[in-house]
Amino acid sequence: MEYISDININEAIIHILDNNGVEPVLNEYPLELNEDIYKFLHKHIDKCFKDEELRYAKFKPERSIVKEVVQDYLNGIENNLVELSKELARQMFAIMNGNTNIPSCDLVIASITTDQGPMIAVLKMDYVKNFTHQIEFVDNKIGIGIVPQSAGLPGSGQKIQKAAFIKPIREEENYNLMVLDKQRKSKKDEEYGANYFINNFLGCSIVQNERDITKTFVNATEAWTREIYNEKPLKAMEIRDAVKKGLMEEEVINIEKFSEDVFKEESIKENFKKFIKEQGVEEVEVDKTWAEKKLKRVRLKIDNGIDLYLSNEDYHDKSKFEVTRNGDGTVNMTIKFVTNYIEK
Repeated sequence: MEYISDININEAIIHILDNNGVEPVLNEYPLELNEDIYKFLHKHIDKCFKDEELRYAKFKPERSIVKEVVQDYLNGIENNLVELSKELARQMFAIMNGNTNIPSCDLVIASITTDQGPMIAVLKMDYVKNFTHQIEFVDNKIGIGIVPQSAGLPGSGQKIQKAAFIKPIREEENYNLMVLDKQRKSKKDEEYGANYFINNFLGCSIVQNERDITKTFVNATEAWTREIYNEKPLKAMEIRDAVKKGLMEEEVINIEKFSEDVFKEESIKENFKKFIKEQGVEEVEVDKTWAEKKLKRVRLKIDNGIDLYLSNEDYHDKSKFEVTRNGDGTVNMTIKFVTNYIEK
């Protein structure tokens, strides 16, 4: 995956999209990018680029207003970001009007330059409930209360749920944009219009990349291991260690070869291969950046309510941590030579 490490905001505009309104409130001027506002937007954009749920996507061949107006801007045919942003805001508001489940928001459109080239950033900043003080004078005395603010923007420490970063379309590239489209965790996840951001607004489809496939392989192997070796901790550990070894040492993990190397029983080999391939994975081009981050720490959740957090180095250092067989299918985990500990 192409990771973005350098971001510069050239220009940005904000519009108000209130689901209770008849029309969007469209801004006629760019934001004044003073130090505080620039820092606020930069932090949100940087968080989006670093979010593990950010995906590659490609515009569908059908006509798309978002695709057309953004490409005109990125290719120099039009150079008015305010007008571009107003068109995108109108498109989003029209979709919101047809679905009351879509939360009101401020829509931020920004022209950015990155180490992967120029992009248009689209940030749907759903409102969050904040609280502030309210001062009243009662009988010439000051009374201070707390009142809710229902249209607050997500703070720098909070995550945006929906964002897009659109590139100039080039025929030889396998994706045109990066998309963040988190779904609300509720019983209404399957409700009509749940994928409005990707399907209706952007008009694109998700494209799998190396990180997606690497994550799918790791998560699928873990799910399979928990199911098959739920009460065989040593065997489960062997499989997990084999996955980590493959991520660290291999550029490409072939599922056929991996299963041959790890499992002895034919039935287990076939069961594993079938399960992994059902997840759409036959070969894993390892995303080394994601793998290094994933393997930096090891978390062990032990069946009697103990959680252990170790660095990958300590996990493999037998002078500090060791797993030994008991001979009855259970294992002992030993933390060695402790010189100090604190209670939290």
